[in-house]
Order: sequence, then structure tokens, then C-alpha cells
Amino acid sequence: MTPQGTDLADRVLGGWLGRIAGNMLGKPVEQGDHWTRDRIDRYLRQAGALPLTDYLPEPADESDGLELRPEWRQCVRGRIHGSCRDDDVDYAILGLDLLETYGFGFSTDQVGDLWLLRLPFLQTFTAERAAYRNLANGLKPPLTATYENPYQEWIGALIRADVHGWTRPGVPHQAAALARRDAVLSHTGNGVYGAMWAAALIAAAFTAPTVRSALDTALTVIPASSRLSRTVRRVLSLHATGLGWEDTLVTLSEETSGLGWIHTIPNVAVLTAGLLYGDGDFTRTITLTVRGGLDTDSNGATAGSVAGVLCGAEAIPPQWKDPLEDTVRSAVFGFDGARISELAERTVRLARTAD
Repeated sequence: MTPQGTDLADRVLGGWLGRIAGNMLGKPVEQGDHWTRDRIDRYLRQAGALPLTDYLPEPADESDGLELRPEWRQCVRGRIHGSCRDDDVDYAILGLDLLETYGFGFSTDQVGDLWLLRLPFLQTFTAERAAYRNLANGLKPPLTATYENPYQEWIGALIRADVHGWTRPGVPHQAAALARRDAVLSHTGNGVYGAMWAAALIAAAFTAPTVRSALDTALTVIPASSRLSRTVRRVLSLHATGLGWEDTLVTLSEETSGLGWIHTIPNVAVLTAGLLYGDGDFTRTITLTVRGGLDTDSNGATAGSVAGVLCGAEAIPPQWKDPLEDTVRSAVFGFDGARISELAERTVRLARTAD
């Protein structure tokens, strides 16, 4: 049954707040080839911040500060006043604008049109930048995803999928279909499957009794033979044996090595582990996911979105949502300084019109 009334509004707002908070948590250490799991935990240990229950602390020494992303001063506890700008949030906003502008029948061409209109080229990266360049040069989908684009299976399409789940609560196959239409502008193969899986996972979280149930449902929208599906099932099986979170990640790291820290497959492994071992607890879910390393801000954002939908905005602890001050920074033209609550209300209106 699809959530209704205040329950739907609370869960959608939870998704937005969770995405932004998880992104902010992971942003300072978003450099997966340097900030490994061991380095992240060493940083937290030096600052006396394990177990992690809040945003990252300031660096305990100057050398650590030099290794963090330059935005860290706006993303660590005690310094946050509204969200930092980040593509993980920009694409959620752009997805909302896409559905408001073109409706649920949007075409992949229209996704590209909106990028050119609303999104600055220099705020795109990897597969999205390749697709944007191809669009500007007059290419059309699906060639935009394949021409001179070595990033086709990286995580970019997955981070664009949330709005399709938020607006199709309880109907994961429809959410996945929307996400696929968006993703093929820039991605192929497991890059597209990652977007479909994430959208279905978020849609399922509105009605699933447990996070494991939502994960099982999300697997039904992608080919069982795909590497993405096999990786998620591997995490589920390791968790089911009672293996601990850290040992699970060691095993997965060995099995997905060589793909790079922005590829969809290893990041989905870290994300799935964070969700499973977080077991519906918002704080534990996003902190374990970020401590898992790789693309920390993207994984934290998606984990926060799922956990926020599962528990609702009211249940998100105040240390995560209060510093956001209901304000989001964005590079999407016309949206910088928007209220998070207003974005959530607009999302709810879309979800209700889709019924």
C-alpha cells in the first residue's frame, strides 16, 4: 500500500534530508584512492569520534586537513550552516525540475535539453560531462552515452535516481523505468542498472517492512545475470552468514578490485553493506556507509535517502537535520538557496499526481 497524507510527506522529506545529510557527511573524505576505510577510521580515532554519531569532526592535525576536500570547513560538525553545493544534490533537484517540466512521460532527449538549460558544464563530472559535451556537439541519445565516454558504468546515473523513487512510492518497477529513461543519456550496462536498482530500492522503502525486504524487491528490476545483481546478492549472503561489517567489506573489496573507486559495482557493495548492517537505524546506516570508503559522499547520500524514507523526517536525529537549516545550495539555475521543505512538498505533489 502506498503511503498517504502526512506519512507520505514525512517520508519524502526524510528522503531529501537523508540524501543531503549523507552527502555532507561523506564529502570531506570523497577521494576513494586516498581515503580508504583504514584512513577514515584512523582520522576518526585521532579525533575521538568513534563510534561516529555526527558529522565528521575537524581534523585533529594540520596534515589531515590538507588531505580533505577543500570544502571540508563547511561540512564538518560545528561549522555547517545549510548544505554545501554538490552534484549528488544537484541531480536530485534537476530530476524534480525534469518531472515538473515534462511530466512522467519525459523523454531522454528532454533530460538532455534540461541539462543544457539548467546545469553548468563545469559542475558535471565523468560520464555526465562526456554526455554533456556530446549533447553540446549535437549528438543524440543513446550516442551521447557511448561516444568517447569511458565512464559508462560509473556511479553518476545511480546518484540521479532518487527523485524517481520518491515520486513513485511503493511502485518500484515504475520508478526503475523512469530512472532507466534518465540514465541512458550518459550510461550503459551496470551504470544503467545501478540507477534502476537505486530508484526501485527507494520506492520500495516506502512500504517495505525492513531494509532487507526493500533490497530484495530492488533486485527484481535488474537482470539477475548482471554483475550488479550478483554483487548485491553476494553482500546479502555474507550478511546472512553472520559475518561482521568490516570482514564483509574486506571480502567485497577483494572481489571487486580493479574497477576503481567511482565504478558502480564496488560502490553498490559498500552501500548495500551499510544499509544491511545499519538495519534501518539512520545514524548507523549513513556512518557505516561513509566509513566504507570509495565514493563516500555519493554512497552516504543514497544510504541517507533510503534510511530517511524508511524512518521518516521526524525520526531523523536532530544533529543531522538541524545544521542544514532547511537550506540547500545548488548549481542548478534557479534553485540555489531553496528550502529543503519546499523541495519535498513539490516532490509530494508529483507523487500524488502520479497515483
